[in-house]
Parts: sequence; structure tokens; C-alpha cells
Amino acid sequence: MNIALWLARTAERYPQQAAIAHGTDVWCDYAEFAHRAARTASWLHAQGVQPGDRVMLFLYNTPEYLPLMWGIWWAGAVAVPVNAKLHEREAAWIAQHSEAHIAFCDSEREHTFTQALRDLGVVTAVKADSSFMLQVEGPELPLQAREDDDPAWLFYTSGTTGRPKGVVLCARQLRGCTLAYFGSVQSVERGDTMLHPAPLSHGGGMYHLPYVLNAGLNVVPRSDGFDPHEALLLAAHWQRASFFAAPTMVRRLVDAARNLPERPQGLATIVYGGGPMYLADIEEALQVIGPHFAQIYGQGECPMTISVLPKSDVLDTTHPRYRERLASVGHSQAMVELKIGDESGAGLLVGEVGEICVRSELVMAGYWRDPEATAKAIRGGWLQTGDVGRLDADGYLTLLDRSKDLVISGGTNIYPREVEEALLTHPQVAEVSVIGRPDPEWGEVVVAFVVCRQPLAVADLDAHCLDQVARFKRPKHYHFVNALPKNNYGKVLKTELRAIDAQGLETRRT
Repeated sequence: MNIALWLARTAERYPQQAAIAHGTDVWCDYAEFAHRAARTASWLHAQGVQPGDRVMLFLYNTPEYLPLMWGIWWAGAVAVPVNAKLHEREAAWIAQHSEAHIAFCDSEREHTFTQALRDLGVVTAVKADSSFMLQVEGPELPLQAREDDDPAWLFYTSGTTGRPKGVVLCARQLRGCTLAYFGSVQSVERGDTMLHPAPLSHGGGMYHLPYVLNAGLNVVPRSDGFDPHEALLLAAHWQRASFFAAPTMVRRLVDAARNLPERPQGLATIVYGGGPMYLADIEEALQVIGPHFAQIYGQGECPMTISVLPKSDVLDTTHPRYRERLASVGHSQAMVELKIGDESGAGLLVGEVGEICVRSELVMAGYWRDPEATAKAIRGGWLQTGDVGRLDADGYLTLLDRSKDLVISGGTNIYPREVEEALLTHPQVAEVSVIGRPDPEWGEVVVAFVVCRQPLAVADLDAHCLDQVARFKRPKHYHFVNALPKNNYGKVLKTELRAIDAQGLETRRT
């Protein structure tokens, strides 16, 4: 099926129901939402976009984002939403890799993004979104036929090494993700609200799907991002409001709510995930904000759907292992099989530690044009998540660590190797190794250990790094060292680097 059929049906049944809001103002109803999507599809078709072609969205959250995305699906094309915080060069690489036919970007960086594409020799056409919606007129394209296993969303997820890989999500996975929300998180009634303070390009953006299917309201904040005070005000204004929040966002919400005369109003559910949430933090959030929290654990390869800690569990304080469960990431979601595997993939016993493995039709169709990586990630029908955990006798999953060296800062994945490679292009940098340091605000921050050929200033390295990668990926701290600790095979011992970094923190505190 074409996922855009949901929008067409909702527009037929509830044409005057508010569909998208910008802040406290309704931006369009469902009839206009469908019209905009169909006109976008017609425009794309006129530019030569055919079913199966890729169309990229390199945009911050705006009301236009959703009609553009649904217009891509309406035309039978594949949406490629890209992290708006990426450097233009990084986004250009994704356009090249996905072979995007057209890319929509924010108007203020249309020139720099176009230049980055030219530097790579990429022929992707660039269209600024600010004026596009005003220009699209004319006939509406009929809904293009698609099959369940045709790609619909190309999700460029951060891995642990090298370039990002394009996770292929088809209508089958998007439908399953939507039904999993109904079955594992909460039901959605007509007029219920989903706020979008988190990027629509990320996993949280998938949570707009249940609200389109059931005629809910999707609200884009005026800040086009996350402001805790704004999020709480919007929830109070629209009522029955839910949203996705990374742990660092939850902490900022708690700080904002603590100064209010009463608990926040209008909240339904805050779904938290995307990184580790400390037990003390969720306990404080429940005390300050109230009984509105549910947790999910997922990956781009199985989006938002591996495990869930529903509100009923979060609030079950009478259970003898309540705090242990609150520190877990819950139990497997309805359409998912979960096991803990050893190095060969064989299942381990209850309580044993190993790799978290998932089997489900919600698991990705594969990595975009990378059969080798796909075969490595999915073995015998089981997705190897690369995360380490254990299951208790009741089926609750405790996430212990991430394999390899992925850094998650503010809910966003960062490749250490990518930052290392950027720093190594500086002529005075001989060696570098990047780790994540636990941080109470961001979950983790990037720390770089650098061996220099000649003395370097931090400002020089920062400027060089910012010319190569997005700002949020640059190291927050640098250690200048004479050599990196290595094993007999020449591999850098990042465990020792973490110990050195932790020791340095303790020394500075005393």
C-alpha cells in the first residue's frame, strides 16, 4: 500500500478537522493538508520524479515539512529526511549516496548546500522550502500505487564507524510502527495532539503517523525546535498533548516545570528514549511533572519498537521490583521477539549478559545498497542491535551498554571515527581518539585525545573541526597527550582513555 492513503482517507472523513498547527495557531485542516500533499506530488512528477525515486528533506521543523513528506509518498517516491543539524557537506554526501532526485532545504542555506553538492559532483536539484508552498498550484496528482515492501522512508542512522548507513523502511515497517504505538504506548482519538519539539527527521518524527491515521493534530512549535517552556505552554493550550523527548530534554522540562506554581497541564504522555535515562532523573520527573511518562527503546533499524515501559509500569509503585523496572527499558513490544545472544547469536539464559537481538517484520528491509552490511546486521532473521543487555525472568530488558564506541549526546548519535577523521585532516594532528564522557545534561559529551606534531590551540582545532562536521559533533573537551595507549596489535585502548578522562575530572574536582 501507499502510506499516503491514510492522509487521503482522513481528509475524506474529517476534512475540517485541524491537522497541523504552528505554535498556538492552526496552520491547515485535513482537507488542505491532503490538497497540499497532492499538489506537491504533482510538482514532483513534473520535475521527473517517478515512484521509487528518492527525495531529500534537509530541513528544520516547520509546518511545511509534513505536506512535503506526504507529498513525496503521494507521488510514490521515497522520503529521505536528514538531520537538519548536519554540516552541508555531510548532507551532500547523503544526497549522493541515496541518489536523491530533489532535495528540499532551508532557504538560508540553499546556496551553501548547493555548492556542497557541486563539490561532490552531485546533480541533485535543490529547492528552498520557504517559497515552495506558495508556488505550487495546478492539478493534483492521483495517489500513486505502491506495494507493502516498496521503500518509503530512507532513514540515515548513525552507526559506530564510518559513514552513516541508509536504513530502508517500507510501508510495512511504517504501518507496524504506527500500530505498535497504539498497542504499546497509547491510543489516539480524533483531535488528540502530538507536539514535535524533537526533529521530524528522527525516530520521534515517526510518531506523527498515528495522528494522521486517526485525525489527530500535529503541532510544530514556533521555535521550530525544543524550548521547554514553549512545550509546556503548547500542551496546556492544545490539551491531550503528547511528545517524544530524549533524556536531556526531559531534564530541561523538569527544570522549567519546577518553577511553575502548579504541575504542568494538558499533558497526555511524554515518551522518552534515544539514550540512557538515569533512575534519579525519571523519579524526579515523575515528582515534578506528574504521571505522564512512558519509555521506549528502539533503533533506526527497528524504529521506536523494540521495547516499552508503559505508563502503567512507570506508575506501579507497589511492585516489589518497581525501581528495578523503572531503571530498565521495559519489555518487548507486541510485534517483536527479543532475545539476548552470545557471539554466535545463540540465546542466553535469563539474567545473562549479551547482545540484544530482535526478530520482527518491523525490522528494516536492509541497508540501502549495502548487502554486506545488511547480512552482518541481520543473521538468521535476527537483527543484531550491537547493544548489550540482559533480560529478567519477567521479560524486562536492562540496557547495560552500547557496543563499540558510539556516543549519544542529547539523544543524537555521533560517530567517534567521523570526528577523529575530521581532526586528523589538520596537518599538525598526528593521532587522535574520541570517546564519550558521561554528562548530567547531555547524557554524553564528545572528548578528544590528541597527539600533536606541534603545539596547537583548542580554538584552532575547534575551527578546523567545524569546517568538517556539524557543530554538535565537535569535541567539548580536548586532552593533549604524547601518545595514545594501545594493545599489542596497535589498537587504541579506549577503556584506558575513559579512565584517564575520569581521573582528570576527579583531580579537577578535588
